[in-house]
Amino acid sequence: MSRSVDYYFAPQSPWTYLGHQRFCDIARASGAAVRVLPIDLGGKVFPISGGLPVGKRAPQRQAYRLVELQRYSEFLHAPLNLKPKYFPVNGDDAARLIIAVDLHDGTEAALKITGAILAAVWAQERHIDDEKVLAELLAEQGLNPARLEQSHSQAAHERYDANTQQAIDAGVFGAPSYVIDGEIFWGQDRLGFVERKLGRA
Repeated sequence: MSRSVDYYFAPQSPWTYLGHQRFCDIARASGAAVRVLPIDLGGKVFPISGGLPVGKRAPQRQAYRLVELQRYSEFLHAPLNLKPKYFPVNGDDAARLIIAVDLHDGTEAALKITGAILAAVWAQERHIDDEKVLAELLAEQGLNPARLEQSHSQAAHERYDANTQQAIDAGVFGAPSYVIDGEIFWGQDRLGFVERKLGRA
């Protein structure tokens, strides 16, 4: 029997960007079902879990973060701007757009627009808190432009809040986090363990 994975992330997270395609490939190869769950990491999860926005972290931590991002970018052959033009950036509208796509078009489409949004921030220097950019990303992925308006619906807002509360209840404190049978795997560098867990399904 195949497992399901709760995929918690923030659409402006560089670590989610670095792991996204590998996670999609692992889930597809294992036949696992994915629940696409963008969350309000900085606004609601960090305050109760001890997390800090990048700019509020100690200088040593900020410096080492850049070292690790560079290492993984090179190791994974994933283009990444260490200090993108539009970061920090509010990811709420992008998160709700992913939710609208998930509600109307399903998991695969939601994963596809998620990948496009992550790449927009970290590889393309695009502003994901701009509706024009979000509309462009929908068009580039061949998705219905109506999803942008639907992202402002009560259903999308409620789902975003529910995803975030579910993450808190599950003990999630960072992004990306992959939860399988109640077990948390935090960070794209844990994808090997995710693959092993799914392989034992």
